[in-house]
Amino acid sequence: MTAARTTTLLFGAAAAMAALLVAPQASAAEPVAPGAPGEKSTWAPADKHGFGTSRTPDSEVWFTLRPGELSEVYYPDLGTPALRDLEFVVTDGAGLVERTSESGGSTAAPDARVPAYEQVDESPTGRWRMVRSYVTDPGRDVVLVDVRFTSLDGRPYSVHAVADPALSNEGDDDRAALGESDLVASDGAAALSLAADTGFDDRTVGHLGTSDARTDLLADGDLDARHAAAGLGNVVLAGRLAGITGVGDAQEAVVALGFGADTGAASTAAADSLRDGFDTVAAAYTDGWHRYVDGLHDAPDSAAGIADAYWASVVVNAASEDKRNPGAFVASPSMPWVWGQEVDDLSSPSGAYHLVWSRDLYQHATALLAAGDRAAAERALDFLLLRQQRPDGSFPQNSDVRGATVWENLQLDEVALPLVLAWQLDRTDQQTYDRVKRSAEFLLGYAGERPAPWSPQERWENQSGYSPGTIAAEVAGLVCAADLARRAGDTASADRWLATARDWAGRIEGWTVTTTGPLSPEPYYLRLTKDGDPNAATVYNVGDGGADLDQRAVVDPSFLELVRLGVRKADDPVVRNTLAVVDRELGVQTPNGQFWHRFTDDGYGEDATGGLWRLTDPGSQQTTGRAWPIFAGERGEYELLAGDGDPAGRLQAMADSANDGLMIAEQVWDQHAPSGEPDFPTGEGTYSATPLTWSHAQLVRLAWSIDAGHPVERPSVVACEFLREDC
Repeated sequence: MTAARTTTLLFGAAAAMAALLVAPQASAAEPVAPGAPGEKSTWAPADKHGFGTSRTPDSEVWFTLRPGELSEVYYPDLGTPALRDLEFVVTDGAGLVERTSESGGSTAAPDARVPAYEQVDESPTGRWRMVRSYVTDPGRDVVLVDVRFTSLDGRPYSVHAVADPALSNEGDDDRAALGESDLVASDGAAALSLAADTGFDDRTVGHLGTSDARTDLLADGDLDARHAAAGLGNVVLAGRLAGITGVGDAQEAVVALGFGADTGAASTAAADSLRDGFDTVAAAYTDGWHRYVDGLHDAPDSAAGIADAYWASVVVNAASEDKRNPGAFVASPSMPWVWGQEVDDLSSPSGAYHLVWSRDLYQHATALLAAGDRAAAERALDFLLLRQQRPDGSFPQNSDVRGATVWENLQLDEVALPLVLAWQLDRTDQQTYDRVKRSAEFLLGYAGERPAPWSPQERWENQSGYSPGTIAAEVAGLVCAADLARRAGDTASADRWLATARDWAGRIEGWTVTTTGPLSPEPYYLRLTKDGDPNAATVYNVGDGGADLDQRAVVDPSFLELVRLGVRKADDPVVRNTLAVVDRELGVQTPNGQFWHRFTDDGYGEDATGGLWRLTDPGSQQTTGRAWPIFAGERGEYELLAGDGDPAGRLQAMADSANDGLMIAEQVWDQHAPSGEPDFPTGEGTYSATPLTWSHAQLVRLAWSIDAGHPVERPSVVACEFLREDC
């Protein structure tokens, strides 16, 4: 570290007081904020109403929005949150204190092809109105916020910008100080600058809950204490926007959040963006996204009535790719429930969803391929095979955006789906084939507690067993790999892999279809069997706090993977009967359409009061999983193959479940929503991961499938092998 950078990072009292001589203050600030380290840092709730970044690799920042506030900002990659929130506090000097985060305002995407948003918040007492627009600078690591403030009663007000940094995915080890005209925070690895083109009439830094401006303002409406430096701990930056009173013309300010390796870089980035101005930066941001969208296919005919939801879904998927690590698409830019609460025995410090899952990455890639972004799908496959695949050919449960394993568990559908993607992309080069061969051989040779197709974990990551959905992926993966092998001249491998795929496909019912279960007198698919005997009354705990149940009483919509991937016909009697069982046991009718639970007695969701999901004892049933929009998309794909049902209605249901910022959640409220509360409308998003990029990918894929008349990513080589279709 250079001497200059060392000096920048040392927020001593002397340096902070020197900065005070440059910046105007309402009154003298004390050198160092008391109350370190402050309250423990957590992440914002996961129900995001906006998610954006520029199309340029030069800008390594992503932002998220919740009602009334900017929530997590990611820097320098999409696996590293660096800010918890930025909100605005309005005061009148006579005891009024109102926060935008509590105003119940709205979020909108004026152009769904661009992840730029407008938030409108009004005073709960009818006194003021604030409109904010958000973009990132395509050339810098900066988020810009255009703030327009109006007094509705003709009285002057003060507007305070309050930012809570959480640099480097850790909010409890930051330091803060007053810069020359901005406020800065750093943790030694990254830095943040809060600046405004109007400047600040008043500035302070402090520790959350003990000496920060928000706590101070909420106490009596006045900023009673001002501090020039704070740290080490959970720091908060705050500044009163100069000249913004709501009265008269030009009640507008542009606020910048600049990021960099040190405070000097962060401050320079923020100042340069402010110098260019919001309109110039926003125009470049918009132009970049328009160029990207113009290079894709036009929206499919099926999306005519849901054009905004379609384009927002394409954009969410495209924005979910890391820029330092091409092809690394994260599951969600959010930290729901306990994953955002710094729980040491889970995925501390920030949780699981901004990791990369092979399964979710398959969804990203097939959706963007359908939309016309083949290059993105190619990058996703390269990331899987070259960065994430292990030497033995397996894939980890998930990885960070660099490809390093995070969770160690093994799910065999995640080993198989990259083989399907390689076939869909017609990747016949030797390097790809060598990697495909590794994974195919791993599937054939896997012998854990039981040999494949038994999997240590299935699609929902909390149970081992014989899962029809997982077996469908394994069979399809081997058939696709065999076709690539034959084209590569490796007929011996092709013959072995295809023979195994045929063997497993022929035994699926024997492993997973019960004829003695309590849910129907006719045969039906189970979620899974623990022992490969679907007529055995084997009891297991379903996971996530759910009950201990007879395996014959547990069902799951994932069996439809058998149809979607071409292993079983849509009119297969067992498939048809299982649909009826699943609809009765797991289906939910909502004002937005029909959705489904993951499996019987799923506990992965909020508790009965709407409180956070948390780790509970098996069988405790203290939390409840709600309905998932992805199943509407999967049902629509099935109905295209069956030639009945309402695929267009399924597409509409997914679109209708989006919030005002066009974000689709992992789960929507169902018949178990907390009663008597307006915040829990049935059929709309819970506090689960939002946006779930899988949800958006499924919408895009279903739209294109409706136009095509069949699931667009269905591998024809598999349907030809087992159904004698698409040959």
